[in-house]
Amino acid sequence: MSLGQKRILLVEDDQTLAITLRERLEKEHYHVQLCHSIGEARATQGQKFDLVVLDVGLPDGSGFQFAREVKQNSTTPFIFVTAQSDAETRLQGYELGAEEYIPKPFHLREFLIRVRHVLENHAPAPLQLQMNGLKIDFASFAIEKDGTTEFMQPRDARLLKFLVEKSPAVVSRDEILNQLWGEDRFPTARTVDNSIVRLRQQLGNRSHHIQSVRGVGYRWSAEGE
Repeated sequence: MSLGQKRILLVEDDQTLAITLRERLEKEHYHVQLCHSIGEARATQGQKFDLVVLDVGLPDGSGFQFAREVKQNSTTPFIFVTAQSDAETRLQGYELGAEEYIPKPFHLREFLIRVRHVLENHAPAPLQLQMNGLKIDFASFAIEKDGTTEFMQPRDARLLKFLVEKSPAVVSRDEILNQLWGEDRFPTARTVDNSIVRLRQQLGNRSHHIQSVRGVGYRWSAEGE
């Protein structure tokens, strides 16, 4: 398992589906611990996972009960995948705190998208970034490079942090405005562009880490010196 690789506990008693989900998740570079029962899942206690994906109807009990146990011991998010798709059961799953409730059968691509979204929403926000002689402290808004220190405007710092968190994905201007400007008066795409200009100026010869994607928005790339 590589550093930073997300760990997923998958609890599914359908052998064929379990193997398919594990293979697809591993293809997306997740580390998957597969269990076929609640008993096997309980044996993993003490291990740290970034996400739990579990069926509701398991051979030795209810996935709902195991979800309650997970909640008692950690803040790990969980997703239900189950054939029990009636409204009452779905509501019970959400009341337990599930991030997603995916009824079977489902499209594998949709499943992977939902997994990715849950992991992204629960990713710890970086407070500092160090690379290529560059140090960025998001708490103090400081950029240190080549022996000098400059300070970002608070909103610019939040924008840079947002790009780093979303990397390597491209983030649209609209998404940036919605996340960082919210209900502020009169924000426009130009508002985002101006913030990017200031950040690039402060990054100096490392400004190439902020990349423009024509017609879409911006992305942070850790590649290059």
